[in-house]
Amino acid sequence: MNKKSIFTSVITVIALGLLLSLGTSRMGVDAASTNRNDVPTKTDDGYKPDMSNGADNFYKSKKVNKKKVTFNNQYNMKVAGNLFTPKGLKKKTKNPAIIVGHPMGAVKEQSANLYAQKMAEKGFVTLSLDLSFWGESEGQPRNAVSPDIYAEDFSAAVDFLGTRPFVDRDRIGVLGICGSGSFAISAAKIDPRIKAIATVSMYDMGAANRNGLNHSQTLEQRKKILEEAAEQRYVEFTGGKTKYTSGTVHELTENSTAIEREFYDFYRTPRGEFTPKGSSPELTTHPTLTSNVKFINFYPFEDIETISPRPMLFVTGENAHSREFSEDAYKLAGEPKELYLVPGAGHVDLYDRVNLIPFDKLGAFFKENLKKK
Repeated sequence: MNKKSIFTSVITVIALGLLLSLGTSRMGVDAASTNRNDVPTKTDDGYKPDMSNGADNFYKSKKVNKKKVTFNNQYNMKVAGNLFTPKGLKKKTKNPAIIVGHPMGAVKEQSANLYAQKMAEKGFVTLSLDLSFWGESEGQPRNAVSPDIYAEDFSAAVDFLGTRPFVDRDRIGVLGICGSGSFAISAAKIDPRIKAIATVSMYDMGAANRNGLNHSQTLEQRKKILEEAAEQRYVEFTGGKTKYTSGTVHELTENSTAIEREFYDFYRTPRGEFTPKGSSPELTTHPTLTSNVKFINFYPFEDIETISPRPMLFVTGENAHSREFSEDAYKLAGEPKELYLVPGAGHVDLYDRVNLIPFDKLGAFFKENLKKK
């Protein structure tokens, strides 16, 4: 087996916290643990998405105002976002605010806008953002992985919100979905201005890339991945074509895993598919091969206890294949903290299924922890 084949067969994690074409038993995940409602149905004209439990990724609220905004991070990279404010917001008062981060490899139009609007309906100023290198935010090459810059984007969002006259800079929280949960934690460890942290369907992108799900990846397999990425650097340094990795599969077969089907139903069907300007359906969700290995050096849960006494809420699906990451973070975090399991929910269910997502729980968490002192 050549290096390329070895690499393809062993890498277990993709940007967005998705998995490549590995059998679920090999990943340590029982197919029964994944919500089978997420499996799309094949029709004559393609795959019909599963819109059960109120799936509504492209929700547009009539109760909030939306404004496109941009701001710079400390590296002078333009970060793009959508600012949502409740209609009737008193602009002469100071209001609490929440920053919402999208799944890794996605963009703000996928899950983040939905959560931001739902939280704005509960009275918060909210900001969904595109992480650098993705969506409408700057950064070259496109789809690059840089955990430190991702975390910086959250702090830059605090800079932006904290200088709005209608935002109370002492009452700003973050809500990270999937991979953004780990980036939000990374930011909160060094940015005390972030007063409350909630994660939903969190992936520890570092642990996932180092170890695979349930520690199913060996050290030897990891080294093969690193060798492949290192050799590709020579190709690109000498002007060769950029290579991409992982991401959501572009077609399903009878051998597709339950997890592949779960993500396909969201990212490759009208349920959640979105291609940003300047990108293409072939590249969406796929990080560059040479940069994806930077996750190996990413340890968001190390020193997570130092965030205390700022509160943390970890929301995960009862049946989510990513549940281990929320449980790990909860064990390591200091008080106050809470682990909240959503009955019957899988990982991607909590991206957009409004009948399953505990918006009231999230609203109560931020209302309590971002209230005036």
